[in-house]
Amino acid sequence: MKNVLEYLENTADRKKDETAVIFEDETASWQEVLRRSKQMGTSIARLGNRGKPVAVLAEKSIDTLCVFFGAVYAGRFYILLNPQLPVERLKSIIDTLKCGCLVSAESNIELGKSLCENVYSFESLKNDIDEELLNAIRSKAIDSDPLYALFTSGSTGVPKGVLVSHRNVIDFMDCFTETFNINENDVIANQAPFDFDVSVKDIYSSIKTGAKIVLLPRALFSNPVSLTECLWKNKVTTLIWAVSALCLITTFHCLQYKRPEHIRKIMFSGEVMPLKHLKEWMECYPEGMFVNLYGPTEITCNCTYHIIDKEREYQGAVPIGRAFENREVFLLNGKNELLTEESSETGEICVRGASVALGYFNNPEQTGKAFVQNPLNSMYPDIIYRTGDLGRYNSEGEIVFCGRKDFQIKYMGHRIELEEIEKAVTDVKEVTRACCVFDEKRSKLYGFYTGSIEAGELPEILRQKLPVYMIPSVFRQIEEFPLNKNGKTDRKQLIELYGGRRR
Repeated sequence: MKNVLEYLENTADRKKDETAVIFEDETASWQEVLRRSKQMGTSIARLGNRGKPVAVLAEKSIDTLCVFFGAVYAGRFYILLNPQLPVERLKSIIDTLKCGCLVSAESNIELGKSLCENVYSFESLKNDIDEELLNAIRSKAIDSDPLYALFTSGSTGVPKGVLVSHRNVIDFMDCFTETFNINENDVIANQAPFDFDVSVKDIYSSIKTGAKIVLLPRALFSNPVSLTECLWKNKVTTLIWAVSALCLITTFHCLQYKRPEHIRKIMFSGEVMPLKHLKEWMECYPEGMFVNLYGPTEITCNCTYHIIDKEREYQGAVPIGRAFENREVFLLNGKNELLTEESSETGEICVRGASVALGYFNNPEQTGKAFVQNPLNSMYPDIIYRTGDLGRYNSEGEIVFCGRKDFQIKYMGHRIELEEIEKAVTDVKEVTRACCVFDEKRSKLYGFYTGSIEAGELPEILRQKLPVYMIPSVFRQIEEFPLNKNGKTDRKQLIELYGGRRR
């Protein structure tokens, strides 16, 4: 297999008029998804520019999915532009892409016109299908062609577009669906926005296996009770969600209100899963499979996994586990020396294998910094991705995530891992979630948390667990954590919202 469209075509041929996608009150069969995708693909192909990006300005919807596949039918690759992003950031991405045209949902046409001269609506692309044209384009396709780009924040202030190929996704999805037995009987609830790589697992697990996919509107995550009702109504079996989304449900104890009874696979990634939230999910689904997934966008979704052992006591953090098939995940110390499983030293997590992305679009400088020659191999080209994450081996030979290199701070003369402080705060019974942020300008260490305990009580409790220099000088009790566009805790916004005042 060399093109992901083979997943879609094989499944549409097998499942035909069965429901493929549900979004709010709209449904589409597999044949309908295929038809719309070919229609849009034909229209995009007639614009020319094979191999060039197609920017898609839209919220998640069935048509958004179809235009993704349409871009691929046209021999191009897609990039989702989230309309919720600031206009300046959207312009920065468009400038990087140099794509010349933009496809937009009808509700975002005016915004699209402010970003790009040539804007096409979804409806305008639904014309006739030219099979001869599409087949001619497919005959020239190879598996290293780009499939999509996802833009992440850049240290220079310019967003970086991670470019992922068909081969990257095929290699990962074949392994992912087999490892967790995702099949045509599953119903996958898509939580992640389409510009976040968690959604890649939802989309391609579905079209590969024939599993039904339910696209959850963003608004549902402001109403966790309605969210759980939606999961129950659609008989969802599989959640591949960001940690923050799972914690939203347990924070408001929604599983006690209405337990979606068909759920049997719960996978989480993006941040460290607080053990108390994990335990609440496990108590509700004692027969369910729980999986901790790890991996940055640059290695195509995930590179390691750990299936939770219900008989095991996880005293520290849940490990990120071992590598998926056909990739190697290893640790390098500061001298670029390999750390073995016998070592207790912390090192940078590095990845090699077929799932390592092509690099950053139109950004050779940043690509050269992160996608580098394997320092352990000087004999032939061997590109690895340096994640910037820290890890160590536990006694079981599993990798344990130890935070970001850039979350390791120097405070009061000591090197400190912010995640270690966060875990200590979260372990306090009356705390539901915690996040620690270092404000370099003020040289202050802040502890933000949700829960019932008073801020003034925390320092004394933490003195029993942490050295004095690791205890935040300021604690802020907040109602909820602000999230960035990827569903992770927005640390910068925490300082901006709550850093300078009590709440």
